[in-house]
Amino acid sequence: MSPAVSNTEISSDKHMLIVDDDKPFLSRLGRAMEARGFTVRTAESVAGGLAAIAEQPPAFAIIDLRLADGSGLDVISELKTRKPDARGIILTGYANIVTAVTAVKLGAFDYLAKPADADEIYSALMAIPNEKPEPPENPMSADRVRWEHIQRIYELCDRNVSETARRLNMHRRTLQRILAKRAPR
Repeated sequence: MSPAVSNTEISSDKHMLIVDDDKPFLSRLGRAMEARGFTVRTAESVAGGLAAIAEQPPAFAIIDLRLADGSGLDVISELKTRKPDARGIILTGYANIVTAVTAVKLGAFDYLAKPADADEIYSALMAIPNEKPEPPENPMSADRVRWEHIQRIYELCDRNVSETARRLNMHRRTLQRILAKRAPR
């Protein structure tokens, strides 16, 4: 890592908090970050994230925007209050400019759209501000992004095809055909 100005220096403290209500993703990401040398604590809710920060504010955090009990923005705000030099990243499957701006204003170091893999997240955490990131080696195809979005809405609608089709403004049979296919690469 090249020398950086003191306010952009990456902490030697490798304590990390990951807050996400998607248990399989939380577990995979936790293992991936431990493999990269972090000491990882996890939480599945805003309340759990706030409690972990109160106990020991981490140097790094990966926080889902939408959690069952509220917004990850509350967690990032509390983290920055307790540890101003912490690097926190907001992850979301509902990316929009307004939320991204709010997240950065509240202290998020970066804002990534789901699905983001461990390499992308690690690169964002370790980035030097104002340094242009490398483009992804194998970016997700537009078909895959669409498929992931449909799957997410389907799960949020409790796997109700009719409700999912209504919310996506899609014909029910079209949605059934998409759901029956394998995920595109």
